[in-house]
Amino acid sequence: MLATFMGAIEATIVSTAMPEIVGELGGFSLYSWVFSAYLLMNAVTVLIYGKLCDLYGRKPILIFGILIFLIGSILCGLATSMEMLIFSRFIQGFGAGAVTPVATTIIGDIYTKEERAKIQGYLSSVWGISAVSGPAIGGLLVEFVSWRYVFWVNIPLGLLAMFGVWAFLDEKIEKKKHQIDYAGAILLTIAVSALMVLLVEGGVHIAWNSLIAIILFFISLIAFVFFFHTEKKAVEPIMPFSIWREKSILIANLTSLSTGIILIGISSFLPAFVQGVMEKPPIVAGFTLTAMSIGWPIASTLSGRLLLKIGFRLTSLIGGAALIVGSLIFATLSPEAGPIWAGTGSFVIGIGMGLTTTAFIVSIQSTVTWQQRGIATASNSFMRNLGNTIGAALLGGVLNSSIQAKLSEGKELSLDSVNLLLSESERSHMAIELKLTLQETLTGALHTVYLVVLGFAILSILLVAFLPKKEMESNG
Repeated sequence: MLATFMGAIEATIVSTAMPEIVGELGGFSLYSWVFSAYLLMNAVTVLIYGKLCDLYGRKPILIFGILIFLIGSILCGLATSMEMLIFSRFIQGFGAGAVTPVATTIIGDIYTKEERAKIQGYLSSVWGISAVSGPAIGGLLVEFVSWRYVFWVNIPLGLLAMFGVWAFLDEKIEKKKHQIDYAGAILLTIAVSALMVLLVEGGVHIAWNSLIAIILFFISLIAFVFFFHTEKKAVEPIMPFSIWREKSILIANLTSLSTGIILIGISSFLPAFVQGVMEKPPIVAGFTLTAMSIGWPIASTLSGRLLLKIGFRLTSLIGGAALIVGSLIFATLSPEAGPIWAGTGSFVIGIGMGLTTTAFIVSIQSTVTWQQRGIATASNSFMRNLGNTIGAALLGGVLNSSIQAKLSEGKELSLDSVNLLLSESERSHMAIELKLTLQETLTGALHTVYLVVLGFAILSILLVAFLPKKEMESNG
């Protein structure tokens, strides 16, 4: 739980410090890469670590991951330029790829199927606590000490987690020589890296129809094809495709891709609506998202109990229904509805996410043996990461094109005009008519985004309906 908290708080605490960091280091054009570098390395390495912990045990891989993460954290705090900070975030992400999936796998190892459901709920609640405490801790450190401590706050947590794992985790690993699938690891890294760069930068710094975008797409596609063929022949493949033949794992992973898109759609664009259209301060916008972080751990804990009473499929269906209800609330969001309605939508989405994610992890871990539990757990994390990245690109594109289509009717306004809404001082000096035009435009565009999110919520529950009705037996 310490290691998971360390990785989880990183996501929320850095956002708070970013304006201060840019103010000191400059390089606003590289802003998004501070997040993208971390997410990219995390997504690239998660499957590789999942496989390595199946081959060599969870203990050495988790300790290695935390160590690399801490080295990255120290370097981030020492950064003197935006480029150095981004390089350090790559290192941090390289370590982070091991932390959450291996910690989750260890829970699968040391508890029985009955206990596992409850404990995975506790582990999920760590994400909720970090989401609430991260911005507060970040804000205090930036205001009273320095933004550099936002990265260094991880060091005592990481050292404690390393000591705890080293001292208390006993594993009985079968000592034998392994044939590491180097070709698979390299091809997977190339395929995922090219895809992630395209999704993160597409429509921002790289035009979707540009030569660079087409090259990145084909590099990713060709590398994935070669990766697929390499894995079929490998003795100990990085990704044993046999686990995807297990219906419960296939459905859980496809649904996680879909819920990853929903999650990014809510968390990325809700603050813009609350601040720009409802004209509420950033702290109120933060509250509307915090409601999701409250719903999630409550539902995760509840999910653990429900799994034992009504099974994986029914628990996931209730979670899927909550995602639809939450998405409907967002699809009916209006300036008059106020932040309480937005917060309610967030809370219900959090309930849906908590019920489904816990059910999926326990279901996956109960379906496979110890030898495949690491990679099976990691495959689920990877699909949710991929969903987040696809969602950011897809929904960002939907938002921008909706705004541009509306503003092109009045020639003097551009996409950047919407930025003026997000600044309180700019908004207060704006002509009423202009402000209303921009607010209507943003409301209309966000409605379109939330209708797409609703579509993915419906897709999620349809996928869950295909989960096997029978309960899985635990494979030890």
